[in-house]
Amino acid sequence: MTEDALVPGSQQAEPPQVSPDLPTPGWRAVLAILGQLPQAGLSRAFGRLAATRIPVPMRRPILGSFARAVGIDLGEVEQPLSAYDSLDAFFVRGLRDGARAWPDDDDTAGSPVDAIVGRLGPIDRGRLIQAKGRHYTVERLLADADEAVRFEDGAFLTLYLSPRHYHRIHAPLSGVLPLARHVPGALLPVNAAAVAHIDELFPRNERVLCYIDGALGRVAVVAIGAYNVGRITAAFDPAWGGGSGVSNRGRGEIETRPYDPGIPIMRGAEIMAFHLGSTVVLLFERKGATLVSGLDPGDEVRLGQPIARLTPRL
Repeated sequence: MTEDALVPGSQQAEPPQVSPDLPTPGWRAVLAILGQLPQAGLSRAFGRLAATRIPVPMRRPILGSFARAVGIDLGEVEQPLSAYDSLDAFFVRGLRDGARAWPDDDDTAGSPVDAIVGRLGPIDRGRLIQAKGRHYTVERLLADADEAVRFEDGAFLTLYLSPRHYHRIHAPLSGVLPLARHVPGALLPVNAAAVAHIDELFPRNERVLCYIDGALGRVAVVAIGAYNVGRITAAFDPAWGGGSGVSNRGRGEIETRPYDPGIPIMRGAEIMAFHLGSTVVLLFERKGATLVSGLDPGDEVRLGQPIARLTPRL
């Protein structure tokens, strides 16, 4: 679950994260307090609570009430509520067959998640827009100066998952996954107030990222942790982190996993999952992809919806 539904004084996590000019009374104080708390420990504790088994007779009323409260469409849920033995299991629920569609051509990337569009656009001199007047760098986001060069003058897209969204992350295109990385960090909120007020929020937070080399060149898929995100699991490498997931295991060191040969990935295949939700940032190479027209901050996107196409050759 994202922090919007859990931090005192917050509202439901429906507004997009890209509204820096909205009034946020009290949020600076809340964010300052959160910055002093043991975020990883609290998030792990909430993760354990979310994983607590719900007795079968209580599953439908508890999970049904939660779904109504945050606006989950139960018509898209893969299984009946009684099949989910915990809140965490419900959060990483699958979708019923046919609930989402993917582009027909290999030269189009689909959205890896259901989400709200955040900031997007060109990567300018290695910088991405976080919010009005706030930027961060590709190098810091990827924790890799050499890889950052590949995305010079490329494009980026930020996607925010609220509590009502489907929380699995899928491959936006087919290709080969050559490398993945876990970057320890903070677990600060990623809601509108935090994005507007915390400098370099996404590179400060813990994240798990992977690259996919395909028809659109190299694409970086960066899953960013947040307050009360218990963990991030990697479906492309289930053994990574064991059953407890890759992230939220303490500060530690950056862990990079090269795969030789690379892992074949089909568009639409599950690659990661949030337990319990946050933000995904996508990076595209300039020579590889162009964002589709009509995407604007605050828009809803659905898994598989076209988001980028092969850059036409001049």
